[in-house]
Amino acid sequence: MPRVVVLAAEGQPRPYNLTAIESLADVVITDAAGLPAASRGADVLFLWDFFSSALRDAWPYADSLKWVHVAAAGVDAMMFEELRSSNIVVTNAHGTFDQPIAEFVLASILAQDKELHRSKKLQQQALWQHREVTRTAGSCALVVGTGGIGRATARLLRAVGLQVRGVGRTAREDDPDFGIVHASEDLAVHAGWADHVVLIAPLTDQTRNIMNSGVLAAMKPAAHLINVGRGALVDEPALIAALQDGQITAASLDVFSEEPVPTSHPFWAMDNVHMSAHMCGDVIGWRDALAQQFLANLERWTAGKPLSNVVDKERGYVSRS
Repeated sequence: MPRVVVLAAEGQPRPYNLTAIESLADVVITDAAGLPAASRGADVLFLWDFFSSALRDAWPYADSLKWVHVAAAGVDAMMFEELRSSNIVVTNAHGTFDQPIAEFVLASILAQDKELHRSKKLQQQALWQHREVTRTAGSCALVVGTGGIGRATARLLRAVGLQVRGVGRTAREDDPDFGIVHASEDLAVHAGWADHVVLIAPLTDQTRNIMNSGVLAAMKPAAHLINVGRGALVDEPALIAALQDGQITAASLDVFSEEPVPTSHPFWAMDNVHMSAHMCGDVIGWRDALAQQFLANLERWTAGKPLSNVVDKERGYVSRS
C-alpha cells in the first residue's frame, strides 16, 4: 500500500473519512515538527493544514514523494523552488470554494450598496435615519482573477444585473463568463470603469501588490474594493491612505497580509473598512468537502488514473489549458 502522510495542525479536526483513506493507504498523521521524520518513504503528502510551509524544511527527508495535495485553492504558502522544479505532482482544492466565495462577494456588494453596515451601527445607537441606497443592478464589477472562483463570481454577479469584466493573464474579448478580459498589466488603465473591484487572483510573483497606489488612484472615488484572494495582493499602506484620503469609498476585506490582524492595525478603527476573518469560502461542511475531494483523488491515484486538479507549478494554479 502507498504511504500517505497527513499534515495536521495541533487541535485541528481530522478528516471525517480517515477510515476510508486508511483502507487505501498506510496513513501517518503528523504535525509540522514531526513532518521530516514522517516524510521518509512517504509517497503522498496531504496538507490538511493548508497554510503550513513545513514541507520546505522537511524537503531533504522526502525521498519518495510523488504527489502533494493541498486542501486549499491557493498553493502560495507551501510552494518553493525545489518543489516547483521537481517531478512531484501538486493538486489542490480547485472547485470546492467557487460558489461559496462568489456568494460572499455578492453579499459584500449588496451590503455596501444597501448600507447594511451603517444600518447596523445606527441600530446599535438606537438611531432612526432614513436614507436612499444604491441600485446594484446596472453597476460595474471588475473581477481580478479569471479562474474557477472568478468565473463563478462573474456568473452570479451577472445573474443579478451587474456588468462584469475580468482581469487575467491574457486580454480577450469573447470570454464566455466575462465577455471582456483585460490584461493584468493594464489594471490601472481599466480600474476606473468599476464600481466594485474584486480581487480573487492567486498570489504569484506577478500578482503580489497588484492593488497598489497607482491602481487605487485610478479607481472611482465612489468605488468599493473587495479582497477574497490573498492579503498580499494589496499594498495595505497604500489602501489605508486611499481610504483615508477619499480616493475610494470603502473596502471589504476577508484576507490580510498578517492573520490574525494585529489589534493595533488601522483597519480595525476605520468605518469604511469591513473585515471578516478569512472565512469567505468556509460554508458549513467545507472541511468534509475537502476531505472527500482528497479521497476521490486518492482513489484515482491508486487505480492508476490521472489526478484531478493538477496545479501548474510555474503559474501557481490549475490552468484551464
